[in-house]
Amino acid sequence: MFEDRPLRILVAEDDAALSVMLSYNLEAAGHLVMPVDNGLDALREVSEWKPDLVLLDWMMPGLSGVDLCRRLRMATATRYLPIIMLTARGEEQDSVHALDTGADDYLVKPCGMDVLHARVRAVMRRSAGRAATPAAQAEDVLSFADITLDHAGRRVSRAGTPLALGPTEYRILLHLLRNPRRVFSRAEILAAAWDDRIHVEERTVDVHIRRLRLALNATGGADLIRTVRSSGYMLDDGKVA
Repeated sequence: MFEDRPLRILVAEDDAALSVMLSYNLEAAGHLVMPVDNGLDALREVSEWKPDLVLLDWMMPGLSGVDLCRRLRMATATRYLPIIMLTARGEEQDSVHALDTGADDYLVKPCGMDVLHARVRAVMRRSAGRAATPAAQAEDVLSFADITLDHAGRRVSRAGTPLALGPTEYRILLHLLRNPRRVFSRAEILAAAWDDRIHVEERTVDVHIRRLRLALNATGGADLIRTVRSSGYMLDDGKVA
């Protein structure tokens, strides 16, 4: 588990003072830190240094944090790399945009160091996944309609075409596949896909459901995620069980 060892954290931030502060506090907590000040260096260090987690500034020279996050999510090797986006923007829509690019969480600068450490711990716990029940451990492969999820290999495909899902979308799909045709409230999806020791607003579920829909429907298949008004979401193919 990550709690038993120091994390390798890449701090990609072009504000020198903020980078020093972040690096100092993370190192004081026992982590190994690699600071970079532009997106291209961050991309290189992700490949060569192989961090456990990336703190990624929204806007950087060379390659923006938004574009870098998208690249990392598209690559098989970094598809599930935990990413926390750092942004000076406080508008709700910008926070949603950060999640839409594939970030696991976001922090609005400036942020308190206690909040930073809490977010790092929460994202790493979510990345490691919740302890599976004996029944869940036996579910090596789950399928519904033309969707197949290989839980052991963490691979998802639809009609034989591999799909790229972020870690949160993967956990939501896993939960829905374990209970097809059952309606889940946003609160229930939050409990299944997020660590319960961090506050996440229910509307965040809508953001990740939208991203999951886009990924699942990219091959042109029917939308199997049904929105049940005033109730939540369910996985449904329209057939009688």
